[in-house]
Formats: sequence, structure tokens, C-alpha cells
Amino acid sequence: MEARHIYKVSEITRDIKVILENTFGQVWVEGEISNFKAHPSGHFYFSLKDESALLAAVMFARANKELKFKLEDGQKVICFGNIGVYEPRGQYQLVIEKMEPQGVGSLQLALEQLKAKLEKEGLFDPQHKRQIPYLPRNIGLVTSGSGAALKDILKVLERRFNDAHIILNSVRVQGEGAKEEIAQAVNDFNLFNRQARPEDRIEVMIVGRGGGSIEDLWAFNEEIVARAIYNSAIPVISAVGHERDWTIADLVADLRAATPSAAAEQVIPRKEDLSQRLDELTERLINSFLEMAVNCKEEIEQFIRRLSLGVAHIWELNNSSFSALLKKLNLLNPVALLPRHQEKIFSLARQIYIQADHSLKIRQAEFLKFSSRLSDLNPLNILNRGYSVTFGSDGAVIKEAKSIKPGAMIQTRVHKGEIFSKVTEVKQDG
Repeated sequence: MEARHIYKVSEITRDIKVILENTFGQVWVEGEISNFKAHPSGHFYFSLKDESALLAAVMFARANKELKFKLEDGQKVICFGNIGVYEPRGQYQLVIEKMEPQGVGSLQLALEQLKAKLEKEGLFDPQHKRQIPYLPRNIGLVTSGSGAALKDILKVLERRFNDAHIILNSVRVQGEGAKEEIAQAVNDFNLFNRQARPEDRIEVMIVGRGGGSIEDLWAFNEEIVARAIYNSAIPVISAVGHERDWTIADLVADLRAATPSAAAEQVIPRKEDLSQRLDELTERLINSFLEMAVNCKEEIEQFIRRLSLGVAHIWELNNSSFSALLKKLNLLNPVALLPRHQEKIFSLARQIYIQADHSLKIRQAEFLKFSSRLSDLNPLNILNRGYSVTFGSDGAVIKEAKSIKPGAMIQTRVHKGEIFSKVTEVKQDG
């Protein structure tokens, strides 16, 4: 009689594990998520199913931390991993290393999910959006210090109204840590305003970067950035460099500009337009005073005519004794008094006109003085004194000679224009 081989439960479970793992290795599996549970440890447990079968699945925290979209029951997904056996329960399962939604990109799905969530909370509500101030003195800028957005905004500033004061909070605009830096910069500007003098406070903030792919722009689709913009007490213009697609930051901001240049044009008026507007307002004010004076003169003349007719009528109705009495009261005759009051009114009108003209000239002088003070703060005005700024081929400011090699192309900005050069020799101090 052949001897029986009796397995222990752990032995046969271990053998099954070896057979399954060696047979299947790494596999791609598609299915629908059901019974999804997110464990406090960060692990995801759920099942994948189709019309006739069910497969247990697990996605450990180390694998799902980079998952862009939120997992929900009913989602159809494609998973990559390996078949394993959880020995304590004798259960085979798919251990997932990466996952993508079926039929739509993971980034697009994540974007739609976050849009729906924030819209439900009211972060896109037009009633929450604030008016962008006209002619702000201090403008906060959250972008890369070496990126295209900063260059574009400075060009517009130089061309339109170079007396505005730009305060840059340089951040990474893509990659690891970008979303945290952008959100922190927005919060830092608000903290600065709570501690600064009124004349030093940031009046409007531009948050953005140059164009790129959806992956490049993704930091502006992150929830932490959206909430920082929504909670900002400073009005925010979103200026992410893309024409057609909108980021979450665009939807939350008080105003969306298609590009950083467009944002600068919306917030910084041309000095010529301001001068023209001031002239128009001055002319309207003077015309209003003149119109008031003419109207007052006509009303007074009409009143004099009516009194004259009334006195003449009384004269006809009364006898000579009344005439004698009227002569005694001649000094109190309102008709005789009116010319003197008319002259006083015209004198007052002239004084009002002179005072208004004087006040306007004082305001114009204050405006020019204020523009001069802002001009002194303008970082571009240092070029007027013979200095220059040199950029490398990557657009970054050159601070040390050792960062440039012979043969490299450089761009030097001077007071009026730019100079493009090729480096032939590099000398370092020390």
C-alpha cells in the first residue's frame, strides 16, 4: 500500500504561492473596481471584476502615493503588477505597482475629479471674485525668477508704465515641490500685507508661468494651490501660459489671463492713457463749473425781470403818495440790491473756478512726484545709470563667470536695447 503524503496547510499554501508567482510573473489586468477600501496605513484594498469573475487586489502605499486620480467603486482601470498569495488567508491577489484609468488619461481624470470637488465647495463662485485694482502701486509676482513669464512681464512694464513696483517671490513652477512653493508664496504675500505699512502692501498678485504640456503645468492644477489662491486676501490674476486650456488656478483666481504678458497689460495701464484720462477729467470739471455759472446767471436775470414787472404793476395801482413812500424805501428796493448780489455770485463762481484749477494743478504735481518716486524704485532704472544685466542662453541671469564657458552665446540688456555676444574667453576672480 502506497504511503500517503499529508501536507500542512502552510506547506500547500506556500507551494501554490510558488506555482502562481512563477507561472504568471508581471501582468497587465483590466477590470472594474469594487469594494474599495483605503486603509489608515495608506494601502488600498479592493477587487477587480468583470462580467464573470472577481480578483482580489492590493495597492500598497509606496505604489499609490503618486496616483493622480481618486479611486472609486465602478471605475474601469488597467493595472500592472504580479500575482501573489496572502498566506495567512490562503488568498491569491493581484499586487498592483501602477494603474491608469481605462479610456481616459490619469491626469485628465484627476483634473475632472478635482474640478467637480472644488466647484461643489464654491471655489469657482463668481460672487467670491474681487475687482482688480486700477493702477496698483505694488504688484506681487509668483513665478520662476529665471522663467519666460518674468521676462514677458518686465517687457510690458518697461513699455507701458515703468513706475509700478514689482515684488518677485521666485518659485519652482513644475516638478517636485512646485505646488508647495507656489502655495507658500501666495500665503507669504498675504502675511507680508498683514505686517506692512499701507503704502507698502501688495495690491494685486500675478501667479503663473510660461506655456508647456499638461504635465509641465500640473502644479497649477493642484488642490493646495487652488485653496491658497481662494483664501488670498489679495486679488489674484492667474497667468499660466496657455491659450485654450484652463487650469484649476484659472478657475479659482479673481481674473484669468491667457499669458503672463496679457496679465501685465490688464493690470498695468499705459502712462499715455493715464495722462489722456486726466486731461479729459479736467476738461469735464471745468465745463461743469462754467455750465453752473451760466445757469445761475440766467436764473438771477429771470428773477430780476419778474421783480421789476411786479414793482411796475404796483406803481400803476397806487397814487402819488405811494410813490413818495417808495422813494423813502428806495434803499431797501430788492431790484436795486440784485445787481450787487449778481456780482457777488459771479465773483464766487470765478473763485470756485480758480480754486478748482489750482487744486487740479496740485493733484497733477503730486501725481508726477509719486510717479517719480515709483520710478526710483523701478529695478529697470539702474540701466539708465550705465549698468547692464547679462542673461545666459537659458534665460537665467549670469552671476558668476564660472557659469559660462567659451563659445557660449549671451544676451546683455542695457538702457536702450540688447546686445547678443559670443564668449571667447572667461576669467574668474580669485
